[in-house]
Parts: sequence; C-alpha cells; structure tokens
Amino acid sequence: MHRLWRLPATFIAFASFGIGGVLLWLVYFPALALLVRPPARRIPLARAAIHRLFQAFIAWMRALGLISYEIHGAERLQRQGLLILANHPTLIDVVFLISLVRNADCVVKSTLAQHPCTRGPVRATGYICNNSGAELLQACIDSVAASGNLIIFPEGTRSRPGQPMKMQRGAAQIATRGQLDITPVMFRVEPLGLFKGQPWWRVADRALHFTITVGEDIAVAPFLQACEGESALAARRLTEYLIDYFTKSKGSYASAGT
Repeated sequence: MHRLWRLPATFIAFASFGIGGVLLWLVYFPALALLVRPPARRIPLARAAIHRLFQAFIAWMRALGLISYEIHGAERLQRQGLLILANHPTLIDVVFLISLVRNADCVVKSTLAQHPCTRGPVRATGYICNNSGAELLQACIDSVAASGNLIIFPEGTRSRPGQPMKMQRGAAQIATRGQLDITPVMFRVEPLGLFKGQPWWRVADRALHFTITVGEDIAVAPFLQACEGESALAARRLTEYLIDYFTKSKGSYASAGT
C-alpha cells in the first residue's frame, strides 16, 4: 500500500481507538458499575469489553493495510492462571496480547486509578496499580492464583532499535516468590515501526508485519533449586536468563535492529 495512504490511515486507526475508549469510559463502564455491583462479576465483564475492543482494533488496523501478523503457539494463551512475560518493541504490543488473552490482568500506573478520565476503567477491570513494595508483588501473585492471566513487560518500557535489552527484576521476583512458571511471548516486527521515540506520523515504507511466538513455559523451580530457595538470587539469575532467551530468539528490537 502506498505510503501516502498509510499516514491518514494511521490517524484514522488511532482516532477510532480513542473514540472506542471514550465510549467505554462514558457509557459502558458507568452502566456496568450501576448494574453489576459485585466485583467478582463486574471485573470479568469489564475485561471482556477491553478484550473485544482490542480485537476490533487489531482487525481494523489490518483492514486498513497498516499491519499484518502471524501467531505461533496461540493455543498456549487459552489457559488460565498464566504469568505472561513479553518483549516490548512497539506501541501496540499490549493491544495484541490483551486481544489474544481472555481475563487479562496487567499492571498500570497508580496515577491512572486517581485520574478522572481513567479511574473508571482501571477500577472496573481490577487492574493492578504499580505502588512500590511487597504489596505490588503479592497483588500480582494473587492475581495469577485467582486464575487471572497477568501480562508484564519486564523491560518496563518499549525497546529502542539497536540497543541491548534491559530488564527490571520485578517480573522475575513475581515468578520466584510465587513459584509461578512463565509463559514467554516474543514479538518481532519488520520493518521497524511504532517504536519508542518515533512519532506516529512517521510511517514505515510498508505495512508492519508482526511475528508473535508463544514459547513453551519456562519452569521457575530449577532457578530456586540452584539458588537453594533464595528468591532474590533466583530472580537475578532468572532475569539474566530471560534477557538471553529473548535476545537469542530475536524477539527484541535490540536483535532485530542490529
């Protein structure tokens, strides 16, 4: 598709996404809060709405000729109680994952739970606020234990092309303290686009092609055994392993851009 079309098409796509989000905020979530009081019933309905919206957005971007994609191992995401760790090369990685995962949970900035424009959706979905300390780790562990599917990007932010991958240890600490196996998801995008620092109007020469690979679960028990049950040390070793795992799998912009 011609590059001159992809610029207005990109604007149309993201404007549509914004309109859908506003409608959820102004109509669906307030109605849900009034009609469904028990959180145990309200949260799954709210997450299902986000799941469907994100599915529609991915289909819309594909119809506009902005993206194409292939998914390998998607059946592994149909289970419940998963700790899903993924690399983070583009702006729409989380949209892709939530569109693929039912009952998805994630960690959001605590300020979003207080902001008048976002606190409704955040509270309705029961997403975890990133307050520092052990409470955050325990909330993440509890989410998986309650059959939620917790999505985390261990890099903490989008990758930058050509730079080596860096990870925070929080995701590994959740895995080791909760003794939770990891379901890894690797994103690869060609050509490079929607990466950190790139304005949305700087579109690529052709449609972005996403290759999404859901890997076999990574067992956490061997890391704990090797560190004699010391979770902090095991988290450090696990983080080193994850960096090597994602880099060798060429799932990061660090490898794709080199």
